[in-house]
Amino acid sequence: MKLIFAGTPEFAAQALEALIAAGHEIALVLTQPDRPAGRGMQLQASAVKQVALKHGIPVYQPEKLRDPATHAPIREAAADCMVVAAYGIILPQTVLDLPRIGCLNIHASLLPRWRGAAPIQRAIEAGDSETGITIMQMDAGLDTGAMLLKEALPIAAEDTAATLHDKLAAQGARLIVDALARYEILIPEPQPEAGGTYAAKISKAEARIDWQQPAAVIERRIRAFDPFPGAVTEHAGNAIKVWRAVLIADNGAPGEVLASTAAQLVVACGTGALSLQILQKAGSKRLPVGDFLKGFTLATGDRLT
Repeated sequence: MKLIFAGTPEFAAQALEALIAAGHEIALVLTQPDRPAGRGMQLQASAVKQVALKHGIPVYQPEKLRDPATHAPIREAAADCMVVAAYGIILPQTVLDLPRIGCLNIHASLLPRWRGAAPIQRAIEAGDSETGITIMQMDAGLDTGAMLLKEALPIAAEDTAATLHDKLAAQGARLIVDALARYEILIPEPQPEAGGTYAAKISKAEARIDWQQPAAVIERRIRAFDPFPGAVTEHAGNAIKVWRAVLIADNGAPGEVLASTAAQLVVACGTGALSLQILQKAGSKRLPVGDFLKGFTLATGDRLT
């Protein structure tokens, strides 16, 4: 097919590479404007833009698409279909109607569960046993369109948002190629009314660990917030990011350090406890607990807040 591709991060870039490899003609790529990134805060092209430039594909980077005047490059591309993956800009109905067969979205959940911006993180946080990819026809609603393909993926006990992202990116790239190859015979299935949930965007304010919560809840949030925004606790005014923890059958006052040795750092939660495995202090890198404690003193009986 002759396609327009709309996407921004690495999740979308893998799908674009797969569509190019499958032989589709990519007439135009839409991606968000270059943003400041890195320590020098230099303008940086999105992962999708980098793929497009590598293959010599025209790139269009509007801030928004509300003004009909911004639709001209999309209209002129005269595409059969627009494929959308983590684009991050709202497509009005007039844009959705421009391609011959409309727009298809690669969504990283088993719809209607976890519509919205952060389906990968929210699935881990909620303790879901599986997630997956849904290829759906886009409409004006928020991830409410009819489904063409759906494939489940187990969530492993050790999965973080980063590792699950990589699995789902590969799955999504494979499924969108499959969906386009079989488009004429796929039957759109309306999303069921029941079971819909919303995956709100992750905010930095959620990073704070509440030690009053059960250990299992905190452990899931640590994995869900890796790599962003990280799970943060504090001791004596010093912020500590916790990147990995293991459930422990122990108890004490929430936030109390129950054991501090070269091998483990056990902290009590509202129910149960956690053995903190990988930590990071400000200005440093992630460290195994033994190495971390060489440069940061935490004694049994101390309290994390």
